[in-house]
Amino acid sequence: MYSGIIPPLVTPVDYNGNVCERSVKNLVDFVRPYSTALMPTLSSGEGWALNDKQWEDMIRLTIKHSLGMPVLAGVEYRTTKEVVDRVRKAQRLGVDAVVVTTPFGKDITQDEIYQHFQQIKEVGVPVFIYNEEAISENSIEYETMERICRSGKIVGIKEASGSADFTRRLVDSGLEVPVFQGWEHLCYQSKGVDGYIVPLANLEPRVCSEMLRNPTAEKQNEIDSLCKKYNILGEDWYVFLKKELLQRGTITTERVI
Repeated sequence: MYSGIIPPLVTPVDYNGNVCERSVKNLVDFVRPYSTALMPTLSSGEGWALNDKQWEDMIRLTIKHSLGMPVLAGVEYRTTKEVVDRVRKAQRLGVDAVVVTTPFGKDITQDEIYQHFQQIKEVGVPVFIYNEEAISENSIEYETMERICRSGKIVGIKEASGSADFTRRLVDSGLEVPVFQGWEHLCYQSKGVDGYIVPLANLEPRVCSEMLRNPTAEKQNEIDSLCKKYNILGEDWYVFLKKELLQRGTITTERVI
């Protein structure tokens, strides 16, 4: 059962378009003391924009420098077929699980979402559900989430719907699937979650870990201030993550895809 802080890692890419191994190692080394797993190639890692080589290299290098920590690879693609193909590649790379959004599109039905996850499960890799709307333009309703989870092989939910009420409903559901809050500003309102998967964990994993252990309004204020400082809640949050990580010397490039 997954729990704790799982950083959705940025993807450090140099100006030749290659994933920088030194930067990946530095970033993994920095977050490791406060983390229980690593999550490359998700939204903060620009997973939807990476080419095949960048996506595979980021996963491979994360595994290489993880020192045995679980690696859960983000898979963000438009169609079920594309996702299934990438899940098979992730399986061959040796990931512990895949983190998957719904198919992209405003007109995707809840039944299509359910069938999407059923096809992914058939590959045989443990699946982490990523419930969001910014990338896919749709989200998973509670009844659909319950249906997907009860059909098995779901090892976690990154809940980024933006509703603390929805998150708490999942926590109280009895589904026995770990629930992770995906928005920094909702951490205090989401007391009882199993962990956080938030972009801020790239920069302040200790603060995120402290908030999870002892969620207080004061700690939430600190997190809110840090998010404002680093523009975490902005539209191009990953750009600002990279700028700050470069300034600190954790990564050697701030290029975005």
